[in-house]
Amino acid sequence: MRIPMVRLLLVGVLTCCAQSSWAGLQFQTEHYRVGIEIVADGLSHPWSIAFLPTGEQLVTERDGRLRLIQEGRLHPDPIAGVPQVAAVGQGGLLDIVLHPEFEQNRWVYLSYSDQTDEGLTTRVMRARFEDHALVDTELLFEALPRASGGRHFGGRMVFDSDGYLYLSVGDRGEMEKAQDGLDHAGSIIRLHDDGRIPEDNPFTGDSSVLDEIYTLGNRNPQGMALHPQTGEVWSNEHGPRGGDEVNRIQAGLNYGWPEVTHGINYSGSRITEHTELPGMESPLLDWTPSIAPSGMVFYTGDEFPSWRGQILNGALRDRLISRVSITELQGEYQLQEEERMLQGFAQRIRDIRQSPEGEIWLLTDQSPGQVVRLRPVTD
Repeated sequence: MRIPMVRLLLVGVLTCCAQSSWAGLQFQTEHYRVGIEIVADGLSHPWSIAFLPTGEQLVTERDGRLRLIQEGRLHPDPIAGVPQVAAVGQGGLLDIVLHPEFEQNRWVYLSYSDQTDEGLTTRVMRARFEDHALVDTELLFEALPRASGGRHFGGRMVFDSDGYLYLSVGDRGEMEKAQDGLDHAGSIIRLHDDGRIPEDNPFTGDSSVLDEIYTLGNRNPQGMALHPQTGEVWSNEHGPRGGDEVNRIQAGLNYGWPEVTHGINYSGSRITEHTELPGMESPLLDWTPSIAPSGMVFYTGDEFPSWRGQILNGALRDRLISRVSITELQGEYQLQEEERMLQGFAQRIRDIRQSPEGEIWLLTDQSPGQVVRLRPVTD
């Protein structure tokens, strides 16, 4: 069930006006006064972060470097063995996730854009992380056919509780691709951890849809997370001018783009007359006008108990965190945006994650960009 957006929202109040650095700043939310701590600075458009069981962090930089944060300090040397990436437009080195059994197998997964004479595409590879290097590299997936242009690579990944790997692939700026079952663009992909296609993927054996495809009609999902109770994959998705979405990702569904949308073209012209159609899944929530959602997380930690079970979405265009509550009744979900935070800091939020300790970490899509940690202020 889709719930209309709440338009009147609480805005975090800044206790300092500086925007060049967040160090030492605080902001007031509905429930907490929150302090900002800079963990690492000087990064080039950081895109994603993964928490190692040793307490260190791996961070991707979009121009093609993988960095290690060790004991709260950015290691001066990039990690060796990262594949060559095409840092074109919105492309480059994108997401990083750890294998669910990383402590035993050391597998790290990277998504990135790749370029050949045939065009650009989104790829996924894995490698073992050993001695500040990636070794035993394997290419697992390549979205086909390739396309020109540097837009909408998707690239967000998540492992579900059964060990399947999900990947978002954007429509590459060519909206009709999202309804073409023989094109990976505009879809969610589902794979085994070694890149094999699961036999129970919803379109396996259907000659009109590629076997790797799990859902269709997705414009450019930039956030993916697991629901903490059901284990289902949820995503947020960029609309055009309006029509950003939160979706519950379910096997074989068509999420409608561009046949249905709450957005319009950037020129102001209509894309479609329809905001819903039979056979196409409506979003659980939409943002109109757009906030350009990016990373997302279901918060489950102890640092901010009033936010448990809620979704925190980073935003690029509106440079904020959107806090969304969820009500579930007999399998139907109702979502409502409760608060917009950090609006005064003027930083594009590329990723938002929960650390193993229950802290909230952010990546700012700047150059230089920062890795930021949020903590409640108790004094």
